[in-house]
Amino acid sequence: MSPDKKHIITIEATIKCPLEKVWKLWTDPFHIEQWNNASEDWYTSEAENDLRAGGRFRSRMEARDGSTGFEFSGEYTRVEPLKQIDYTLDDGRTVQIIFASEGDVTKITESFEAETMNSAELQKSGWQSILDNFKKYAEKSASMERLKFTISINAPALKVYTIMLDETHYQQWTSAFNETSRFVGSWEKGAKIVFLGTDKDGNEGGMLSRIRENIRGRFVGIEHLGIIRNGEEISSGSDVEGWAGANEDYSFSDIDGKTLLTVEMDSMIQHRAYFQEHWPKALQLLKTICESQSG
Repeated sequence: MSPDKKHIITIEATIKCPLEKVWKLWTDPFHIEQWNNASEDWYTSEAENDLRAGGRFRSRMEARDGSTGFEFSGEYTRVEPLKQIDYTLDDGRTVQIIFASEGDVTKITESFEAETMNSAELQKSGWQSILDNFKKYAEKSASMERLKFTISINAPALKVYTIMLDETHYQQWTSAFNETSRFVGSWEKGAKIVFLGTDKDGNEGGMLSRIRENIRGRFVGIEHLGIIRNGEEISSGSDVEGWAGANEDYSFSDIDGKTLLTVEMDSMIQHRAYFQEHWPKALQLLKTICESQSG
């Protein structure tokens, strides 16, 4: 083959997940960190993504044993939402990704220029493994359903917001789920936060999460990234299937001096009954706390 001739490698995957959700999972840096690895002994420790023509992206790939790592970065040359992404890697190679919707199924076709240090077979295998890992992650996310709970509270929205997130009051209203329920961390946008509780056998567990958004008195968005088990943070593997990538949102609407509080959350179907039983109880506790506070 001529040294000037480009060798294009093409891989593809058919994903049982709607196009809109596939696009979000593919492009959101926080999701990229969850799926962007070819095997369990590698992971993405950081991801940045300015998704527009001329925008740059960067992922930090590292071996889990800390032995090595590298940067995967470049610049977008074409971005058509829900259709196509083209970019040029910093080493000059080009990549094209096509998204095609087939109802509730999405097909991704990814074509990239091969480099010369490794065989084409090895490169194709590595890129396909990452794409297959994304397929697994996206299809797991597609197994969730969105639940919604509302309650009217006779108190201003800012007051309800403040009490709901206060450490002491949080423990009180979430006792409907677990009497030892609590959080550790910050509610600031982008911050890490963990939600903890102790089970009947005395084992501590919970959720590893981050705050996607926090608009004072109006909205709080939480993204769950994994689980806590015996003090250990677990954000990959079969143990977090169905939880990583789930969102939980609180919206506060001020209506004639009262607050309509809306809670929306992603849940695995098998947990629907649990949340339908316990969220109304928790919100009723919060309502009582807010309405009992003077001033």
